[in-house]
Amino acid sequence: MLSNFDALDPRDRVIVAIDCGREEALELARKLQGKARWLKVGMTLYYAEGPSIVKAFKDLGFKVFLDLKFYDIPHQVEGAAYASALTGADMLTMHASGSIAMMQAGQRGAQRAADELGAPVPATLGITVLTSMDDAALAEIGVGRSCAEQVPLLAANAKAAGISGVVCSPQEASMMRELLGPAGYVVTPGVRPAGADKGDQSRVATPAQAFAAGSSHIVVGRPITQAPDPAAAFQAIIAELEQ
Repeated sequence: MLSNFDALDPRDRVIVAIDCGREEALELARKLQGKARWLKVGMTLYYAEGPSIVKAFKDLGFKVFLDLKFYDIPHQVEGAAYASALTGADMLTMHASGSIAMMQAGQRGAQRAADELGAPVPATLGITVLTSMDDAALAEIGVGRSCAEQVPLLAANAKAAGISGVVCSPQEASMMRELLGPAGYVVTPGVRPAGADKGDQSRVATPAQAFAAGSSHIVVGRPITQAPDPAAAFQAIIAELEQ
């Protein structure tokens, strides 16, 4: 199934994960300025720097994927989504395993902040199964279903909650596209250019494979940020996608 995202410039669909300290993060951002359009701020950077790092990236012209993976009672998640959306973030995450009610609360919080700012509502994404996990890891925590069974169950809950889409492995992107339809966000970490080290990811694909499978956006971190020339590494991925 085609998606509403297929006509976008690849630069609008590749999100660079920045997981380091503030000075290194800003140095990377400046190297990528004018090339990449999205940066991901995860827990490592946000817990150290707070909302100011989101503002710094926004001031440099980037869209920001604030990946804090909310997982708490609905009241707390609503407040967390509200506060996170007030930073100006363009994309937020929460664990789909936290329940439909929790995801609905997250959506309300994001909507409330957007209304106050007079800005678009951030894309709200449900984390299905972390890309570092496999069937054995699910079994360790008492989940008797395989990844192939657990991911669509949680994605269906995300759809029922009315949030924007999901985060999943590229291996589940095609299934997610069918389930969520052409407008659903299907954001896939675990993306590695051909020949790159898998790192701590278990379920991976190349950028081209991820988009062909139905991803709306891909998240690429270390293959870009730890390259000798991050801008050149980013451009190489875009060149592959434009072929």
